[in-house]
Amino acid sequence: MPTSIHQEVEINADPGDIYPIFMDERVHSDFSGGTSKISTDVGGFASMHDGQIVARNLELEPDQKIVQAWRVVSWEEGLYTILRIQLTAVENGTRVTLDQTGCAEDTVEHLAAGWRTRYWEPLSERFGSGS
Repeated sequence: MPTSIHQEVEINADPGDIYPIFMDERVHSDFSGGTSKISTDVGGFASMHDGQIVARNLELEPDQKIVQAWRVVSWEEGLYTILRIQLTAVENGTRVTLDQTGCAEDTVEHLAAGWRTRYWEPLSERFGSGS
């Protein structure tokens, strides 16, 4: 069984339009419909989806890359995945590449579906998807 997720989607928006959806707490709250508290500092803490997801920022390159130690609060204490989101400018917008490693086998399918329904589909609806 896989313990990682790899997803790529192209969105008809600049990386500078997509990065705040993940890293600006006001924008993320509006986008997700849940309360978010997100530090923009390396080493800073993030809490999203009304506190259901928490993370620690490991690497941040504005408009390019987000790397976090990421977890669902209901998971066993101390269990984190590593989440990498890369934003790459392409001809018609941005290629968003997500890699999430260290997932428990029984969470991969649920997490993968969550990324599609909570992020990729709403982003595509908001900005349009690339070819």
